[in-house]
Amino acid sequence: MSSAKTNAPSSPDAKPCKALGNILDRVGDKWTVMVVGNLSNGPMRFNALQRAVAGVSHRMLTLTLRGLERDGLVRRTAFATVPPRVDYELTALGHSLKPLLEVLAEWAKTNQVAIEHARELFDQ
Repeated sequence: MSSAKTNAPSSPDAKPCKALGNILDRVGDKWTVMVVGNLSNGPMRFNALQRAVAGVSHRMLTLTLRGLERDGLVRRTAFATVPPRVDYELTALGHSLKPLLEVLAEWAKTNQVAIEHARELFDQ
């Protein structure tokens, strides 16, 4: 028998697929959804955002905001005041995500009972 490796052929669609996966990882992240939802009502300071997003740690909120800023969904504005003030707000791209998250939230509400029932059956 041959012990040759069986590598799957490299697909020309692999690179765009990986890029799409990275984007979906960002926008589908629990903290991203909650941050975008809160910022959809207008700019917020870090501490106000942390209070609004129940359960998020300082570090996780910082990482989430940096990632959203890097991806062009959030704008960070620092004001030269004493004490320093930093506001976070959605960009136009970030606002374009809001209707999609609203649809997803509505789907989750509509199907919550059915999903919980399925979990109960699965766990038996």
